[in-house]
Parts: sequence; C-alpha cells; structure tokens
Amino acid sequence: MLNVVILAAGQGKRMYSDLPKVLHPLAGRPLLAHVIKAAQALSPDAIYVVYGHRGEAVRQAFTTDTNIKWVEQTEQRGTAHAVEQVLPFLTDDSTTLVLYGDVPLVAISTLRKLCDALPMDSVSLLVADVANPAGLGRIIRDKNNQVQAIVEDKDCNAQQRQITEIYSGIMAIHTGQLRKWLALVDNNNSQKEFYLTSIPALAIADGLAVSSVAAESELEVLGVNTKTQLALLERCFQQQQAEELMAQGVTLYDPARFDLRGNAAVGRDISIDINVILEGDITLGDRVKIGANSILRNVRVADDVVIKENCVIEDTVIEPGCTVGPFARIRPGTHLAEGALVGNFVEIKKSTIGSGSKVSHLSYIGDADVGKKVNVGAGTITCNYDGVNKHTTKIGDNAFIGSNTSLVAPIIIGENATIGAGSTVTKEVPANNLTVARTKQTTIAGWQRPQKNGG
Repeated sequence: MLNVVILAAGQGKRMYSDLPKVLHPLAGRPLLAHVIKAAQALSPDAIYVVYGHRGEAVRQAFTTDTNIKWVEQTEQRGTAHAVEQVLPFLTDDSTTLVLYGDVPLVAISTLRKLCDALPMDSVSLLVADVANPAGLGRIIRDKNNQVQAIVEDKDCNAQQRQITEIYSGIMAIHTGQLRKWLALVDNNNSQKEFYLTSIPALAIADGLAVSSVAAESELEVLGVNTKTQLALLERCFQQQQAEELMAQGVTLYDPARFDLRGNAAVGRDISIDINVILEGDITLGDRVKIGANSILRNVRVADDVVIKENCVIEDTVIEPGCTVGPFARIRPGTHLAEGALVGNFVEIKKSTIGSGSKVSHLSYIGDADVGKKVNVGAGTITCNYDGVNKHTTKIGDNAFIGSNTSLVAPIIIGENATIGAGSTVTKEVPANNLTVARTKQTTIAGWQRPQKNGG
C-alpha cells in the first residue's frame, strides 16, 4: 500500500506575494498541480495534501481533484510536524512517500526508483549533486559511503557547507517506522522547528540502513522559494517540453522562444515560429504552420492549416486547409470549416464559418452561422448585441456581403444573396437577389465647413 503525502502549507515569504507559494504558476499550472500529477501517476492508494497558509485558496484551486485528501496544519512548526498531521489516517503496514508542493519537476521514474529502493523497515532518500547547494540540507556520509545524517544549511559548519550532495526533502519510508521516529524528533536547531531531516539519523541509530537514490538532474529537486527560482524552473521546464516536441518531429524555429502551458498532441511536419504560446489542450494535425507571436488556447487544428503571425485563438476547432491571420482574433465557440479563410484584423466569436468561406479583413463576426463559399467584405460587422441579449446571424451558402456592411441581428441572409457595400441591413435578405440598404447620396452645393474663430 502506497500513500503520498504532499507538504504544501508554507507561506513563501520570499515570494513577496499574497498568493500561496504552491499556487504560483509554472507553465500555466500551479506548482502544486505538477506535484499532484506526478503523485497520481504512481497510482497510490491515497494522496494527502497538508495545507496551511491561506489554505482555503489552495483547496479551491483543486476542487475537481476529488481523490485528494486535505489535511490542515494550523501552525507551521516544520516539516516533521506537517507529516505528523497525516499520521492518524495512515496504517503502519503501508509505505509513505513524502513530496513537496514547491518541488514541481521531479520525474515519475525517479519516484518509482525511490520507492523500489526502500529497505525493509527503513527509509529511502532522494538526493542530488548540485552546483549551488546553498540553503539546502547536506548529505553526510561515513567512510563506507553510507548515509550518516542530513544537516540543514543553517546548521552546517564550514566543512559541511562545502558538500554538494544535498537531500531533496523527498523520501519513501515505512509508515510504522515513520510513526515511531516522528515521536522522537526534537526542535534542537537554530529555527526551533521539527525537521523531517532528523529521520535518517534516527534510522541509523536503530541500526538500520538508509538508502539513497540520486536524481538524474538537479532540476528534479529544485524547489521554489523566490520569483527568480520560479523563472529559472519555468525556462528549464519549457526547454524540456520543446525537446520532447522536437523529438516527435516538430520544427521549432527557436526552442528558447516557445512556451507550452498545457498538453499538445502533434502530427507530422509541423513548424512553429518564435514566441508562440500553446495553452491548455492543443491538437495539431499534419503540416500545420504557426506564425510568430501567436497564442493558441484549447484549440484543435486539423491538417494543412496555416496560422499566420500575431493571432490569438481560443477554444476553437479549425478544420483542414484553413488559413488564419495575420492579426486575427478567434474567440471561444468558433468552428472554421474546411478551407475557410480568416484574414487580418478579423475577430470571430462563437460562430461557424462554412467550408471555403472568406472573411478576409477588418470584420467582426459574432454569434453567426456562415454557410459555404460566402464572401464577407472588409469592414463587415454582425450587430449581435442589443445591450441586453445576444442575437444570431445566419448567412446562406454562396452569399456575397459587400464591404462596410452592418448586419443587425437577428437576421437571415438567403443563399446566393448579394448585399451592396455600405448597407445597414435590418430585415431578412431574400436568396438570389441584390439588396442595398443605404441612404441616397446627396450633394449640397455651396456648403461651407464651419471655421474656428480667427481661423
């Protein structure tokens, strides 16, 4: 039986933020969400999150994760004290894996190795060799290279501070022994806190071997205590994701200028220019091209789609062969059918653009059902909001909407209808006819433009 305990009660004073530390985003998701995802991948019998500072905000961020058990630490008195809050819910014949809500990049494979390395009735520690161990607990080994103790950075002497092997804080431990040793932990240290790092020394004092598993990269064990550390982990994580996409055949013009803040399923021969951000759940079909500075959020893109520069696309389905942009905004609820074209400075919201239809430039289409092979001229808008309610516009197949036209919804434009440029249309437009709705042009002879006094 495996239980995972995630410590997430810290305030994060050095973040200088009202937001609880574990809710600060990494790749668009809270730090704690990354740790929970790793824990869930182990298929444990239970996941316990120990929360404290602004605890309700932390809990509210994970209301959909119903398999999480929340345990409050009302007073922050150290990591051992935090784990102690979960003991009443654990059985002695289980294994407890302790993770930290601000250490987001630990690999699932590493956690499996850590649990597999757990000695009988003892503890297994996740360690790492790091370039800068300042602020981290050092691993003290004996002449046989066995773990002898862990010393917190604040309690290290000069010689111990030179050690670069650190303890990550992550451990796997037999729960019965955990219960026994937690009762023996004291706060005889500079911080007067009860440290979980006291456990290995207690195991050794009982004559038990303490095993260790080294992380493959120090990134796995880096925690977040400052905004600088958060930014460092963000770039490292994004580099990892970029490498994974490139390994699947995606061409990234500059991996250092690409962000994936969610999940991406990708096809073949995709090319992505610089400063592209993919958020949420993204699907990209074969031969998709995405121009520079574009943002896609929860978008499904089919084969042979071209998204040009500087587009923002949200909660949209794009069928094969479409072209979008540059400078287009596609808002939630939009469906672009096969071969549709959405050009520059076009905004579309909660609308269907039919197969082969074109909205080429400078238009707003909202709450509309646009048929096949429709041409929407420049400057066309659907007037879909009356100040209280939204109304729909339906445009039939093969209609031609002249430039600078206002379609006042609710309204139906028939198939093969043509609307003259500059029209404001308020009534149903019949099929197969030309409709013009504009005032007669008038010229007033001798009219003088008003002049400013003294002008």
